[in-house]
Amino acid sequence: MTLPPQAGPSGAAAAKLARSIPEATVARLAVYLRMLGELAEQGAETVSSEELATATGVNSAKLRKDLSYIGSYGIRGVGYEVAALHHQIERTLGLDHQQAVALVGVGNLGHALAGYSGFGGRGFPVAALFDVDPDLVGIHINGILVEHVRDIARVCAERGVTIGMIATPGPAAQAVCDQLVRAGVECILNFAPVLLQVPEQVEVRKVDLAVELQVLAFHVARRRAAEAAPGANGAHGPVPATNGSAVLPR
Repeated sequence: MTLPPQAGPSGAAAAKLARSIPEATVARLAVYLRMLGELAEQGAETVSSEELATATGVNSAKLRKDLSYIGSYGIRGVGYEVAALHHQIERTLGLDHQQAVALVGVGNLGHALAGYSGFGGRGFPVAALFDVDPDLVGIHINGILVEHVRDIARVCAERGVTIGMIATPGPAAQAVCDQLVRAGVECILNFAPVLLQVPEQVEVRKVDLAVELQVLAFHVARRRAAEAAPGANGAHGPVPATNGSAVLPR
């Protein structure tokens, strides 16, 4: 069944709307986009809010509110057209055109990032690689030449880089960040264990894998403490689980 296109904002209205979307909603839109892509690959033409919410781990009311920010309200009794909603979210997230990425630091983590083919498939082709190690500069990773960090400004300008990823040791990260900013890079994904200082117009997102593991360790410890507590498996009632459900007595 072919549904009529679901109209959404465009032009200046779309830009204004995008600026008003909460950060948490933006993160969930990215999750919805991934799931819609999977549904499209499976041949699905429509999806209900309940189905999409269940598949992405949110409640349907929150999903509908998230999608209302981009002007998508679905069709009563039918739901959302998968292809149209996928395109609408792509446009909102700025994925209707590719964003060239530069990666600085191709050590262990950087090498793994450089070799990951999934970035290009989602609209983020790695266009440039940089390092200072003479054993790395001049080699190719995934078909891309590793160049010296002193060439960041020239290479990023030539290749239209808009997003930088920093995977250097902490002490080198700020200097690298400054070079990326001078090269016109607008957004930075920072894997280095430091807080970067950037101009107001530059967006930085920090990825600290150690912190994420520490958060997971907390949940493991809390679950073990709950299981060891008096009455956890006895007759004193259910013990709350970390996901908000209940652990029922056997």
